[in-house]
Amino acid sequence: MSPILPEMTVLLPFILAVAVIAITPGPDMTYFVGRALTHGRAAGLAALAGATSGILVHTAAVTFGLSELIVAAPRAFMALKIVGAGYLVWLAVQAIRHGSALTLPQNGGQGRTGLLRTWATGVGINLLNPKIVLFFMTFLPQFVSASDPHAPQQLFSLGLTFILVATLICVPMVLAADRFAATLRRNPKITRIIDWVFASVFCAFAVQILFSRAR
Repeated sequence: MSPILPEMTVLLPFILAVAVIAITPGPDMTYFVGRALTHGRAAGLAALAGATSGILVHTAAVTFGLSELIVAAPRAFMALKIVGAGYLVWLAVQAIRHGSALTLPQNGGQGRTGLLRTWATGVGINLLNPKIVLFFMTFLPQFVSASDPHAPQQLFSLGLTFILVATLICVPMVLAADRFAATLRRNPKITRIIDWVFASVFCAFAVQILFSRAR
């Protein structure tokens, strides 16, 4: 096994989960798709880059914090994984009960906003969302073991993998924002299907951690 990446049996489910997360509407998607619709593709890509920069900061912060916890208290790290499993179930239930949050503009916006400002706003939306902090604190640990000496490196590499996979999925959304938005508006059932897929995947991870022995 690579000291940086987990085994493929762990990495592939992680990539699947990230793909589901990336296509699930939320504040970040609302911002970058909305910017693409109202200010053009360059603005949409700048907004996406801002959200991605925020994820990189979360990854570094969470990796450092969890790495300290792994060294100081492996059992506490395992307890965090169990709590995280419960949080994933809660997210799944919320997705089914309330659905995805995506509010796209109906008409083109007026005026222009600098790309740097758009990027900074994307960073702020991501960093100031406490749900994202909590999500990363509980999601990443599901894919590493406290007994693995390379767990800190794997946490960080998983965060980078998250960014890579999400970017590959979201860039086409920005480039085809008008068609993407029109599809969602014409077929609201699509978002409900995404919600159910999201809930199913997260419940599966929760069951895995709650009812299997620690790796």
